[in-house]
Amino acid sequence: MLKGWPQHLRALGAIFRKDLQVFMSYPVNAVMRILEPLMWMTPVYFMARSFAVDGVNIGLRAYTGTTDYVAFFVLGAAISSYVSAVFWGMGFALKNEMDTGVLESNWLTPAPLLVQMLGRSLFSLFLTTVNMLMIGCCVWLLFGFEFTGRVLPALLTVAPLLVALYGFGLGLAGVVLITNNANNIIDLVSNNITILSGAHFPVTVLPRPLLAISLALPLTYAYDAVRGQLLGTTTLMPIAMAQAILVAFMFVTVTAGLIVFGRIQDRCRQMGTLAHH
Repeated sequence: MLKGWPQHLRALGAIFRKDLQVFMSYPVNAVMRILEPLMWMTPVYFMARSFAVDGVNIGLRAYTGTTDYVAFFVLGAAISSYVSAVFWGMGFALKNEMDTGVLESNWLTPAPLLVQMLGRSLFSLFLTTVNMLMIGCCVWLLFGFEFTGRVLPALLTVAPLLVALYGFGLGLAGVVLITNNANNIIDLVSNNITILSGAHFPVTVLPRPLLAISLALPLTYAYDAVRGQLLGTTTLMPIAMAQAILVAFMFVTVTAGLIVFGRIQDRCRQMGTLAHH
């Protein structure tokens, strides 16, 4: 076994360099990562303008306290991108190794399994950060938006969420491991969670049954708190309380994710199904 953080960091670096090399082999994908979000954003922008009254989104202001729909949407898209980066970085990378038949051999290397799982999402997080910065600049130049609050407190709010997503991603990777079905599972979980959490609209517009589900999702309070800090929107609860929920969510999901993934991988080893796809 590798012992000590220097060896773990070298393993993480090797995984990162491998993913970077694969990504650079397909330059068209890099271009589409910029163009595709802009293609999704453009009709949303013009639709929001079509519902504006004298240039003001009074409906959005009534629900959230802000009229800047572009900023509202961009913040939701940014957080959603990190959700997808962790889920796809862990679950889909695991499925790729299963399909290419290298999963068992990789797990027999000296690098601890947890280090390998974390390494699979590092490049996704890095690429998502660079991608969102570039898209944010393009959207600002094309459509314009403004953040009125401070960025650092918002980043501190998002930090426990990112850690929590790793725990959730580990559990999701375990489900992928035992079902051999990455695309449907990740799409179903990632898309539904972000939609119900209010990635693109205020959750208060949802019908009561769906609103109850939304309020039970900690991710809802991440979107809400960050928008409150950066845009001054009316939040569902005090921001300090939302931050406490996210910290609690972090401990719960990391613990649960480690337990679920550990038990599933032990079960798969006993059944001899790691190499199946």
